[in-house]
Amino acid sequence: MQTKPHVAVVGGGVSGLTAAYRLTRAGADVTVLEASPRLGGKLDVSPVAGVPVDSGAESILARRPEALDLIHELGLDDRLAYPAPGPAAVYSRGRLRPFPTGQVMGVPGSLTGLARSRVLSWPGTLRAARDLLWPRTPVRGDVAVGRYIGTRMGSEVVERLVEPILGGVYAGRADQLSLDATLPQVARMAREERSLLRAVAASRRQGAQSPATGPAFATLRGGAATLIEPLARQSGARIETSATVRELDVRDGTWSLTVGCASDPRRITADGVVLACPAPATARLLRPVAPAAAAELAGIDYASMAIVTLAYPTSAFGRPPMGSGFLVPAREQRFVKAVTFSSVKWPWLAAELRAAHPDTGMTVVRCSVGRYGDEAALQRGDGDLVERAAGDLADICGVSGAPLDQRVTRWGGGLPQYTVGHQGRVDRARTAVAELPGLALCGAAYDGVGIPACVGGAAEAAREVLRERPTQRTPRLSTARS
Repeated sequence: MQTKPHVAVVGGGVSGLTAAYRLTRAGADVTVLEASPRLGGKLDVSPVAGVPVDSGAESILARRPEALDLIHELGLDDRLAYPAPGPAAVYSRGRLRPFPTGQVMGVPGSLTGLARSRVLSWPGTLRAARDLLWPRTPVRGDVAVGRYIGTRMGSEVVERLVEPILGGVYAGRADQLSLDATLPQVARMAREERSLLRAVAASRRQGAQSPATGPAFATLRGGAATLIEPLARQSGARIETSATVRELDVRDGTWSLTVGCASDPRRITADGVVLACPAPATARLLRPVAPAAAAELAGIDYASMAIVTLAYPTSAFGRPPMGSGFLVPAREQRFVKAVTFSSVKWPWLAAELRAAHPDTGMTVVRCSVGRYGDEAALQRGDGDLVERAAGDLADICGVSGAPLDQRVTRWGGGLPQYTVGHQGRVDRARTAVAELPGLALCGAAYDGVGIPACVGGAAEAAREVLRERPTQRTPRLSTARS
């Protein structure tokens, strides 16, 4: 008689929990093993000024369907919220300036829009215009974002436009990040068109002719991290926290996981395993069973960063912020790399703050700090991080006085670096893993760091781990001590 396969999912972030949810709906018996004391991974929420504010990822890309489809399945449509209309800015050459119109991920598609924004110097703008005249730049294989765009449009476009956007997503450096993995749309243009500027302009025109698709981003009222509790509950999986998986082995098609502290480990057996943990932990577990995959994943580096969340009385701003926030190029030598006026961006949060502070009014600001290779900046104490972030807000935005509430959230090794050759590295790791039936990988290290990409990758991992399931097998869940 065919029985339910037992699958162990290692990692209780949004990827692991989505994999568990998909697996149980496909008829599997699932155990989720999360090393930390809480679920959610890089999704977390806690109060600031008495209201919930995300301390990790706060936005869901709405133009990819995977996350919104999952939210619909979980019955959370009534909690969906969208940002208020408002422009983003970039702090460049000593002041806040609007992002140029007509750009795609910072790559200009309009010289007029670029000139009017004054983000670049006039020599920098003229250098960008040379792209229209230069012959094609051949792209053979994967290349660094900074190398290709810098060749076509000059260093100022890279440093003041492209790198700040990529820094907000990956906390990475344009001279190391992969063009294919981080800017696939631009990579396609690079291979098909002579002029990058003309290709971006054509892409923008084509997008303008397409039917309206609604807001680009979404969240849930109460914070994006509130997705985790209903996802975990409705997954139907057995979930363990503070359950570190120390070893992974497979014999005769049965997987064995050693779980718990080194002095008192226990063993769980399963018919399949989904590894939904960061690449370094995955590489460590794979080393005995898939050394080639482990070697590839060990080559994925991570950047550390922190979110400094500050709450000010609205009167601290000379005039209320009009946009959603701004990015800061590294060459400006500021401490913050991105600032979000959260209570301006999210109307639901503004309403919560008005209810909690009806007399004074309150504005909540999220400051992102930390870039790849600059870990020393994060070795300061929490008070120092708050002081330096608040100092930048005072200089850039004219904010006066000290914040009334504050929170510092550190994400050590939180963002995988999609460096040159990343896609090939991931493909080789997955090819090696495919030789072991009942094993699959998912998470932010593979197909994208955003929530929809993680949700989509987890669904594919669930399909993969059951694809070669034996037709007759007794499910195993052993808690025997090793």
